[in-house]
Amino acid sequence: MFVAKQYSEKHQIPYYECDTTQFLKIPTLVKMLIKTSGAQSDALGVSDEFMASLGLGWIILQHDIFIKRLPKAGETITVTTEAESYNKFFCYRHFWVHDEAGNECVFMNTTFSIMDLETRKMGSVDDEVLAPFESEKIKRIRRGEKTLPLETVHGEKEYTVRYYDIDMNKHVNNSVYLDWAVDSLDAAFLMTHTPEKIVVKFNKEVLYGNKIKSEYQLDDDGISRHNIISKNDNSAKVTITWKSLD
Repeated sequence: MFVAKQYSEKHQIPYYECDTTQFLKIPTLVKMLIKTSGAQSDALGVSDEFMASLGLGWIILQHDIFIKRLPKAGETITVTTEAESYNKFFCYRHFWVHDEAGNECVFMNTTFSIMDLETRKMGSVDDEVLAPFESEKIKRIRRGEKTLPLETVHGEKEYTVRYYDIDMNKHVNNSVYLDWAVDSLDAAFLMTHTPEKIVVKFNKEVLYGNKIKSEYQLDDDGISRHNIISKNDNSAKVTITWKSLD
């Protein structure tokens, strides 16, 4: 039985990583989790710089996030990750957030792949790159959670990709899509609701200077559906299940 190497970091949440309700911002949560996977890669000698030297970079295809509760300002949390398994084209990584009492607050499953930095196309996964993580090699392709299509657009906002939105792969960082999705919703709704489940599926990269349209549909059952559109292409789909803070 394969048991992938795990890596953990502690983090005390400052007020500026939280929203007006003092809960950790959703895009910041995702940044924090992905940062931990980068720290593990650094520790194992498979850093982003090493990958870039091979002309390769990691790309994220999907996040499935399950939230029991969002941590709040002042809390010290432990973030843990493992590169659980992979096949010829995809890598599956798990993330956990635990509070000081050891209670699980968040679990995220992320599907990664490898991109050729020159052609901007997805490539196959090299066994030698994954070897330090002690991940299980599998044949089957795992399907993530499904996003829901928009049936009626209840609102939209437009954005222009800023310099600080892009990362070392020269495209928009994955957390920014969540920022665009959440920001499209009304502030009164956001101050009275907290997310329980988030599914983000990335379809096409967005580059510096691109114009973005963030559309949403908010259902009566508290599920919001989001499209992130660039150049008339659906660059990402997001589905968020919310619950009332009352």
